[in-house]
Amino acid sequence: MPAVVIVGAQWGDEGKGKVTDLVGDRVEYVVRYQGGNNAGHTVVIGDQSYALHLLPSGVLSPDVVPVIGGGVVLDPAVLFEEIEGLQERGVSCDRLLISANAHLIMPHHRALDKVSERYLGKARIGTTGRGIGPTYGDKIARMGIRVQDLFDPGILRKKLELALREKNQLLTKVYNRRGIAIDAVVEEYVTYGERLRPYVADTTLVLNQALEDDKVVLLEGAQGTLLDVDHGTYPFVTSSSPTAGGACTGSGIGPTRITKVIGILKAYTTRVGSGPFPTELLDEWGEFLRKTGGEYGVTTGRNRRCGWFDAVIGRYATRVNGMTDYFLTKLDVLSGLEKVPVCVAYEVDGERTDDLPMTQTDFHHATPVYEYLDGWWENISEARTFADLPHNAQAYVRRLEEMVGAPVSAIGVGPGRDQTMEIRPLI
Repeated sequence: MPAVVIVGAQWGDEGKGKVTDLVGDRVEYVVRYQGGNNAGHTVVIGDQSYALHLLPSGVLSPDVVPVIGGGVVLDPAVLFEEIEGLQERGVSCDRLLISANAHLIMPHHRALDKVSERYLGKARIGTTGRGIGPTYGDKIARMGIRVQDLFDPGILRKKLELALREKNQLLTKVYNRRGIAIDAVVEEYVTYGERLRPYVADTTLVLNQALEDDKVVLLEGAQGTLLDVDHGTYPFVTSSSPTAGGACTGSGIGPTRITKVIGILKAYTTRVGSGPFPTELLDEWGEFLRKTGGEYGVTTGRNRRCGWFDAVIGRYATRVNGMTDYFLTKLDVLSGLEKVPVCVAYEVDGERTDDLPMTQTDFHHATPVYEYLDGWWENISEARTFADLPHNAQAYVRRLEEMVGAPVSAIGVGPGRDQTMEIRPLI
């Protein structure tokens, strides 16, 4: 059976959790393949809202095995807080599997993330301060600490001694902060190891065996395409690969197993943190989108920056991910507008470009070229088929399809689990 990837097509916060939850009864495994607790999904079931930060959205479906892959960086304290919060609400996490290869966020990672961001001042990237970047940095520098290291206190201490030899120098002599005491950290994390042990598995083996057994595996990314460390608006990006290619490395599933890549697009555009944003609205329309769409970060609570739909970004996301389908979310937010602007191209130094500028400098200087589509006044939150949508809303969707280069297979018209229409099967 195939593996299916769900990936954000903008700067994250597109509604990936809603999509994962929607198809939860059609898959057996849902895998989070990158990122850490710097991202979040909100899933609304009936009158209940669930905010997930590390756990895959599939944890809310009782017959799904949720998996945290080796590409994720894990803060054990945050994970246990999330598990306990769900258990208190009657959601079981007993089927959760965690890769033994996942890297751990340590106290020195969190400390360095916060002080280094403050040190940058106006040049700050806009990180969440949760230690994600420094953890990935240590992973690439081959001095990271993994989940499996918790099961050997001797190895854990040796790796931590090596790391703190450098990190404490930075904290005390560069940033004038207190160093990290190794004994307390070892004691804390060995305790975490005992609590994690029942969940830890060779998830690469488990997932590939599941595919051999005709199970459907859904691979769920955090953040979005434009935050990818290789393909995003560098350096204003995350430290991992949310794109479809990252699904392979973060899960241990080979690329020939993946048969569908579902991109999640918001009917307008948002981003959190610093960095270029050509269609950003700093006026009453930006405030309208923020308030109407409830654009506040699930993990950080920060106001999201808001702007009109950017088809240039959509085309780029289609290209770098190999999108086969799109799920368009929050179409209902645009109801009541007489005209709906859509960015179809950029102008850079007086010249029009239909594609993402090659250089960071040009992207910073890009201004949007808008096409104005007819709006609709009707409340579409009760629509359940494409035919239920007003003519102008249908035309808006069809025009977006043309511009991004892949079909819209499903549409969200509200936050609820049932406020979704599937034009063609996603899985």
